[in-house]
Formats: sequence, C-alpha cells, structure tokens
Amino acid sequence: MTRLTRISSSVTGPAADPAPALRFSVPLSATRRGARLARLLATERLRSWGLPFAPARLIVAELAANAVLHGRVAGRSFRLVLAVARPGTLRIEVTDTRGDRLPVRAPGVGGALVESGRGLLLVGELADRWGVEEGPVPCKTVWAEVGFVPAVER
Repeated sequence: MTRLTRISSSVTGPAADPAPALRFSVPLSATRRGARLARLLATERLRSWGLPFAPARLIVAELAANAVLHGRVAGRSFRLVLAVARPGTLRIEVTDTRGDRLPVRAPGVGGALVESGRGLLLVGELADRWGVEEGPVPCKTVWAEVGFVPAVER
C-alpha cells in the first residue's frame, strides 16, 4: 500500500519514514511584520486543516515575536513549522539563526515588574510541552506541542 504524505501545500509520493501527516513550513522575515504574518498564516493553515486554532495561535505569536526580538540576525529569516506527526498533537516550531541565545525557562528573580520576559511563561501554560533544540549551527528551534481532539472524535 502506498502512503501519501502531505508536505506544505503539496502532496508527494511514498514516504519511507514516518513523516507528519500534515506539515506546513514557511520562512518569514525577522521583522514585526514577519511575526504578525506567522500568526495569520498559522491561523489560516489550522483552519484549512480543520484544527482548532486556539491556543496554537497565541503560541505561534509568542514564539515568532521571540525570534524577531531575541533571535534576529540582519539579513536572516526565521522559519515557522506546523506539523501533526501523531493524531491529536500539533507541533509548533520556530527556528532562528541565534543559536547562541537560548531562551530561559525560569522567570526573573526578585518579583519586580518588568515589561518583557513573560512570554515563555505563557507558552508553558498554554502548551502541553515545550523545549529548545540546538543546531544545526548557527540555529536553534523553540518548539511547543498542543493536544487537540481529532475530528473523528469530535
């Protein structure tokens, strides 16, 4: 039996490895406009797949904003990937070219009010799991996984 794998918006031939059933990948400019576009494209892609876009839309917005603010290198883009590798789990990945600047998991000490630095706390609350993968040099990928009820079970 031949298995078709959907990659981005095209369907390709037989897959030798267990590739995601649904996968969307797009490079975006490391600007505020690119971060906004990441959120809009993610929302539309999830809608086209028939998947709920909350809380994934917020997670994409935060990870893309972090890539622009903390992972930006002049002339380089960041990459957004959405994938459903196993039923009921959406994986969100944002890859930037600042592998030397890894996100900090713990909140700041001292309890002082700050204007930024709380976005990954939000990601941690909304996502079932999240983490960072280093490489290939000079990149890093910040990822989050969100569970959803597959359409068959809704």
